[in-house]
Amino acid sequence: MPGPYCHNGPVTRASLDKQPHEVASMFDDVAERYDLTNDVLSLGQDRRWRKEVTKAVDARPAQKILDLAAGTATSSLPFARSGAYVVPCDFSLGMLQVGKKRHPWLPLTAGDATKLPFKDDTFDAVTISFGLRNVQDTDAALRELYRVTKPGGRVVICEFSHPTWAPFRTVYTEYLMRALPPVARSVSSNPDAYVYLAESIRAWPDQPALAERLTGAGWSKVAYRNLSGGIVALHRGFKGTGEL
Repeated sequence: MPGPYCHNGPVTRASLDKQPHEVASMFDDVAERYDLTNDVLSLGQDRRWRKEVTKAVDARPAQKILDLAAGTATSSLPFARSGAYVVPCDFSLGMLQVGKKRHPWLPLTAGDATKLPFKDDTFDAVTISFGLRNVQDTDAALRELYRVTKPGGRVVICEFSHPTWAPFRTVYTEYLMRALPPVARSVSSNPDAYVYLAESIRAWPDQPALAERLTGAGWSKVAYRNLSGGIVALHRGFKGTGEL
């Protein structure tokens, strides 16, 4: 099934107002080579970041885990290997199609982060990696994650953030805007999508601002830690009760 189309054909690059049909269509277009492109652009760091997510989620046998913005479901595999029941969820049908071909045993589910197709208090843990930044209404998504989490359950968010050392932050911004698009052209089926990626990272709130939004959505004991000098930040919170 093809992804959403605009009047002039597939959307190759979303704008920063993040219209859902534009974002979904853009990800449909890069689905086949998405994992490879991420590996190249991050110089392999994305594997380390995902390992840290796995440890933070701490999935256990028989637990129910929601992996939102799961894309091709690569991020869901460690949770499945732990013995947990993981639901990979994404609103890009192109991503889900590729994921279903690669991991047919996983219950891949189409869903919008702001209107999740799950009942209240369903999951022991909810997680989203490199996807929250692409949702048009961040606060609505954080509230939805809260709604579908069981009392005492946890949220783990892995997202690009702001390097903490000012000189490095300047170099990193230059890489995003100047070096990333040419590199993307060599490996991606849609390099224009990675121009959006660079712009959306630069416009994203910093670590304390995202922590504040998590608290505003109802999450308690919110904390974060930086990975790779703040290129990426891992945020965690709990619903009602729970300990860090």
